[in-house]
Amino acid sequence: MMEDKIVGELSGRVTSYDRYVQSEGIPTHGAYYVEDLCNLNLGPWGRKGGNGCFINLIGSEQSTDCYVCEIGPGRSLKPEKHLYEEFIFILKGRGATSIWNEGGPKQTFEWQERSLFAIPLNAWHVHYNGQGDRPVKFVAATNAPIVLNLYHTVDFIFNNSYVFKDRYDGEQDYFNGAGKLYSLAGKSTRSWETNFVPDVGVFSLFEVKERGGGGRSIAFEMADSTMAAHISEFAVGCYKKAHRHGPGANVIIVDGEGYSVMWPEAGQRVVVPWRGGSLFVPPGRWFHQHFNTGARPARYVALKFTGSRKFPIGIKYLSSESARKGPDQIEYEDEDPGIRVLYESEMKKKGMAVNMPPY
Repeated sequence: MMEDKIVGELSGRVTSYDRYVQSEGIPTHGAYYVEDLCNLNLGPWGRKGGNGCFINLIGSEQSTDCYVCEIGPGRSLKPEKHLYEEFIFILKGRGATSIWNEGGPKQTFEWQERSLFAIPLNAWHVHYNGQGDRPVKFVAATNAPIVLNLYHTVDFIFNNSYVFKDRYDGEQDYFNGAGKLYSLAGKSTRSWETNFVPDVGVFSLFEVKERGGGGRSIAFEMADSTMAAHISEFAVGCYKKAHRHGPGANVIIVDGEGYSVMWPEAGQRVVVPWRGGSLFVPPGRWFHQHFNTGARPARYVALKFTGSRKFPIGIKYLSSESARKGPDQIEYEDEDPGIRVLYESEMKKKGMAVNMPPY
């Protein structure tokens, strides 16, 4: 009979993704939100060739992560490719990105502040700062935690030779900003299939009555990714209905000011103040509600763990049905009356009118 022998100690809850983050040697920011993505502590990032930091907020739950990267004046990052999906939003500056498949031709497109684009899976890419006098900063949302936790091996993720030609095959119009508009069955939301959005701050939106708050929105399908994105905007003097969904929705404020309230079904509320450049991630299945306290419409872009209509992964991510029909949205007349009282109080402090319908 074989004797028991202790040969080592298991790592407990330290994941493969955790070990990867630690090995990169750059700062990591956590908690519930980031007040200003352009004002984070960064460190030299050897893999990228710039400065950067990871952002692993509580609500991501290792379904997605974010990172901020800085490119010095007139410089570029190192070329790289990887087996995780990535959406990039430009925070500051202007520049260009070159993308190519192994052995294929390069194509280059230019971007500016508030541009949004996706990197095709495992395609080579390199980012350039087009300004000689100031740095570029961008934030990227990825599903690297899932991929690294699934495969464990960093070398496999960053040095895999497979070319996903069904996602990207060197098409010359791939990043020209053109796209196709789709309607979503049973919803007023529209979806735009593209790989590049020049400026999410001025992109045309469609009225979405289901969420309230004078809301307008559009969803994006990008680079045949299982990740998804959408822009949402709501009116002055208004707030949106409380709703909930799964983890990993990285909400980046593009314009406006206000606050959001997040809470589990039975638990304490977390208040997140925000303005342009803020980031927060509602935890999975937590209700959350967005409040505009500014003098102009509030607009944000959400980069999400899932939500692609072309390539769903079998997870129901979001419902606009009220709690009377389903579990995921609270109608105004059903919400805690203190929600409206708090909002009216905050608006009164600013001398602004509330434009919400009566209960």
